[in-house]
Parts: sequence; C-alpha cells; structure tokens
Amino acid sequence: MGRIGYIRVSTEHQETARQEALMKQYQVERIFAEKMSGKNANRLELKAMLEYVREGDTLYIESI
Repeated sequence: MGRIGYIRVSTEHQETARQEALMKQYQVERIFAEKMSGKNANRLELKAMLEYVREGDTLYIESI
C-alpha cells in the first residue's frame, strides 16, 4: 500500500513548491504533477495517476 500524491496548478506561471513540500512531509512515494487548468478534462498526469493507484493506496491532494 503506497502513498500517492497529485499536484496541479492552473498555469505555467504558478509554482508547485508548496504542494511538493507538503508531499515530502507526508512521505509520499510517487507524485503526479501538472500545470494545467482544472477546466481541461484531458489531464495526462491525472489519468496516469488514476491508472497507477491501487486498492489500499492513500491518495494525497493538497489543493483542489
């Protein structure tokens, strides 16, 4: 059972550092991150995370 993190910010100009630091604090083993609007349903890292996550894993998402 793993700890999986998903990080998203809306634009290329926004930083993920705050979310990355929290994931490190939570001892997340695998992070999926992207810089893309939440309006876009075709998010490659989100899809990859959903395919990767297994029953029993804990998913960490700091900001929605």
